[in-house]
This record gives sequence, structure tokens and C-alpha cells, in this order.
Amino acid sequence: MGWNRKLLRVNLTQGTCKEEPLNMEWANEYLGSRGLSAKYLVSEIDPKVDPLSPDNKLIMATGPLTGTMASTGGRYTVSCKGPLTGAIACSNSGGFFGAELKFAGWDMIIFEGKSPKPVYLFIENDKAELRDASHLWGTSCWHTEEQIKADHQDPLIRVSSIGKAGENQVLFAVVINDLHRAAGRSGVGAVMGSKNLKAVAVRGTKGVAGIKDFPAFLKATQDAKKVLADNAVTGQGLPKYGTQVLMNVINEIGALPTRNHRDVQFEDASKISAEAMHEKRPTDGKSHLVTNAACFGCTIACGRISQLDKNHFTVKNSPQYWGASGGLEYEAAWALGAANGVGDLEALQYANMLCNEQGMDPISFGATVGAAMELYEMGVLKKEEIGLDTPFGSAEALAKLAEMTASGEGFGKEIGQGSARMCAKYGHPELSMSVKKQEFPAYDSRGIQGMGLAYATSNRGACHLRGYTVASEVLGIPVKTDPLATEGKAELVKAFQDATAAFDAAGICVFTSFAWTLADVQPQVAAACGEEWTLEKLNEVGERIWNLERQFNNAAGFTAKDDNLPPRLTTEPAKTGPAKGMVNQLDKMLPEYYKVRGWTPDGVPTDETLARLGL
Repeated sequence: MGWNRKLLRVNLTQGTCKEEPLNMEWANEYLGSRGLSAKYLVSEIDPKVDPLSPDNKLIMATGPLTGTMASTGGRYTVSCKGPLTGAIACSNSGGFFGAELKFAGWDMIIFEGKSPKPVYLFIENDKAELRDASHLWGTSCWHTEEQIKADHQDPLIRVSSIGKAGENQVLFAVVINDLHRAAGRSGVGAVMGSKNLKAVAVRGTKGVAGIKDFPAFLKATQDAKKVLADNAVTGQGLPKYGTQVLMNVINEIGALPTRNHRDVQFEDASKISAEAMHEKRPTDGKSHLVTNAACFGCTIACGRISQLDKNHFTVKNSPQYWGASGGLEYEAAWALGAANGVGDLEALQYANMLCNEQGMDPISFGATVGAAMELYEMGVLKKEEIGLDTPFGSAEALAKLAEMTASGEGFGKEIGQGSARMCAKYGHPELSMSVKKQEFPAYDSRGIQGMGLAYATSNRGACHLRGYTVASEVLGIPVKTDPLATEGKAELVKAFQDATAAFDAAGICVFTSFAWTLADVQPQVAAACGEEWTLEKLNEVGERIWNLERQFNNAAGFTAKDDNLPPRLTTEPAKTGPAKGMVNQLDKMLPEYYKVRGWTPDGVPTDETLARLGL
């Protein structure tokens, strides 16, 4: 049936691990992963709970296609109430951990309470137990993974862990698996740290049983893989250049946020682009990129493995960073680079490695540094407070602040609270480029209007993975829309948001949606789970998930006032590029969006909408 039909409930306070049957009625309404974990979370916690208290819960969940031969079927999600935002948090990760959890026979793990001392969960098929992690506490994600494999004398164990950032409650701490794949946004790693849970280690040898119609599944997955291979983005662009392929494209259309969104084009974009990663360095004759890499079952292989220049100032005396490691993705390269005006590719990769090593979200980290640099240039923040000169463009400041934030030292503690809290503390809340306290990713919504609406209405705070209208507005997928127009964007955003929720719930990567529509996903889900999974049902599941998340946020205290953008984007026109003279026109799109969603003018789902979706 695509599901193992059981979950593991771990009470960290009591130190118990108990098996429970999966609620199949809920699985039938929410499918899995993001959808099903949201249903469990909403049913089990008070929406007003303090995210860092033992009463918050942390859920790791797979989807019915996780661990199968469906392309990109390696995804799992980490859900909780997010400490960065106070909203519902659900972070999605690739690599191999999700598939391993499924191979061990589990669909989901629910962590509740707080352990009196540092522990890690060890799962070997049906056997699950909490083990002492005091020897791992205070160490990095990299060390933790290596040590657990050594302790169990098994190199095939898959590990998800937090680094010092999660332990120190950096509000954008992430959960890292397979050394450089991350459940990356909203601070899920800080919640894990607040529970004294250092890691989850899994060894599964059961495989995935219960595919409903195997011959049909084999055909559906083969057909879908061909669609990916034949597509220009998933078959050529992403394998060769990774997500970094977007750097020059987004810069040219005047939508690359630069220097904390003061500008929309970065003069050094080409120096930190995918093309630059392929070029040979004059210093040692090697290119930054070593190879591409794939997560479990992925036929796209957009991941980057790269290597730093050993003579670069950041690593000259640190041989531990000389080996090949997880390379820059587009969002990280932007946040660490253009957002701060830094055009030094090696410095960006160094900061990115620290984010992987100690478990931090490079998007929120980089964007918060950008806000700090602006406060410094305004004279609000002084060198004495930060501990160093921090002007825009300083690779030295970027590298040093990454070290300080990862280790929780000095001004790094302020950076670790995110830009909304930091900017408010220093009297300039308007300089935080965030929605619901979560920092923007790499698209300026003056140049891509639909993304402004997607950011403002995202249930987990500013996010590109909750409604990627860039696909349509820039790349023409599945249809080309004008990035500077506002008409029709409400319908476009809703369609992307609902479809993405369904992709996430299935346990596959959202990057497949560059080539696939839900019509490509449906035959795979139907063959795995049962023929009742029609296209109409998948669409409805996506919409149901979106409205459930919205209900949680409304109950947590969010209102229509929180569906907003910083004044810079709605009052300061873009200075250059195709969007020159334009602001984001959220005020035109938002009322239309509420109407299309079946919500009141105050952004609350109507009784009619709730009844239709069975909420």
C-alpha cells in the first residue's frame, strides 16, 4: 500500500519507544510526509505552545513513495511548531535517511517531551532504543555521524543529527542527514536541541513492501523517469549546473536581491554562478566543482560536491576543510553572496560548509548577515558591538560571523536569533527582509510579482518551496506568465501551493515539478497506494494540507496582517533591470488570493471551504 502502516512514538521524558498503528483514515486524507505529519502535529499540540518547550513535538515522516523506485523517492520531512516563526514548520530533506527509515519498517517517528540528558535514537528494523549521547553533545553533525557509525561498527547506518547550532538554540538551526542534506528552514534543529535529542540513526534491511500493483508501478515510474530525462531543466540544466544555474538568469531579469534587498542586481553575480564553479582557478588549476551527486533514487542528480582552494584565507590553516564536501546550491550562494554583496566564491563555500558542519540554514544566516551589514553601514551597529568591521562586500566578515554564529560566540548569538529579532532589537524592524520572521530566499518580488504573494501567504514564513511561481514567471513552466504583471497571480500561486503540498506529501522532490505535473505523479501514487488516488483526489489533498496549516497558524495567533511584505518591497522601487521603477503590488493580489482560496477577507477559511475539505 505504499505505507508500512506503523509509526514509532518516542517519549523522551520517560525514555520509552513504542510502536503504534498508522492512522490510515488520516493517510487517506493527507497521503504522507508533510501532509500526514501536519495532521498528527495539529491534533496533538496546542498551537500556542512555546516552540522550545517540551510540549512541542517533533515529527520525522516519510511519504508512500519514499524508498521506492519512484525517481527522487528519498525525501522525508521534519515537522514541529517553528521557533523562528512561531508558525507551523515542515522542513523537507533528501539524501538517504528517509529511504532508510522506510526500509526499517517505519512511516513516521513522533518525538515528545524532553530527555533529562543528551540522547540519540537508534533504530535497527523493528528494534528502537534511546542511547546516551553525552560523548556526542557539543560536537558537529559531521563528527556525530562518523562517531555513531564507528560506535556501531556499521558504515551503512544513516544518520540525522544537529550540530552546535541546534544545541545552542540558534533559531534557524537545521537537521542534517548524510553530511550535507538538510531539513533546512524555520529552526527544526533548535527544537531537536531543546529536547536534548542529538541524532537519529537508522539501519533498515526490510525494503519497501506493500506496493499495491507492482507491474503498474514499474510502468508508471519508468514513464515518469523518461519525462524527467527528456526535459531541458531536469535532464540537462540541473544535472550539469545544479540549482546554481539560476544565478545569472535571475540577475539578468532584475530579481536578484542584493545588499539586503537595496538592489535587485549584483555586479559580481557571474563570479558566484554555476558557470564560475566549473571554471579552473588560477591559483591551483582546479575547478570548484568536483562532481554532481544524487539523493536516493534520484535520476536528476542536481547536488554539488566541491572543493575549496587550500590557499584561501578561510581554510589556509584548516586542513579539515580541504576535502570534497557538499557544494553550494543557488539559495545558499545567493544568501551568502549577493545578499551581502560578497563575490568571493571560496568564502561562500567556506560559510556553507560551516552551515552543514554545525547545522545552520544558510538562507536565514546569510540574509541576517545582510541586515547586520546594513545596520553597520548606517552606523547603528558599531565595530565594538560586532567585534569586527562588517561592511557590505566583506568576505572576511562573512566568514568570521559564520564561525561565531555556529559556535554561539559574541555577536554570533544575535545573528543566531534571525534578522527580525536582531533588527527590532537595534530599532530598525523594517530592515528585516522576512515574512513571519523567516528570511526571504533568492528572488526579489519587485521583479517577480507572484513570488511576493507566495512569500506573504506561505504557511511557514517566506519560502520559495511552498509555491515556486518562478517556474511559470521566469522559466515558462508549465505556462509562461509575465513576471511584472499581477493579473492571474492569485490563481497561479494557489495552484503552485496546492500542487507542491501534494508532491511533498507523496515523498518526492519538488524539483521533479519542473518536468512533472500531478498527472505524472498520480499514476505512481495510484499504483503504489490504490486506484482511488485519482488526479482530483491528489489536488484536493494538496488543498486540504494548505488549509490545515493555515488553521493551525490562525489558532497560533497569526492574522491577515501577517500576510505582508517588508516596506522596502512595497514602497522602494527597483533601481535597475526590467522591473526598474516597480514595487511589489501585494495589495492588488492578496484580496483576490483570499477569494480564490475560499477564505474571508480576513484570511480565514470559510465554513463552506472547511466543509468541502472535511476539516
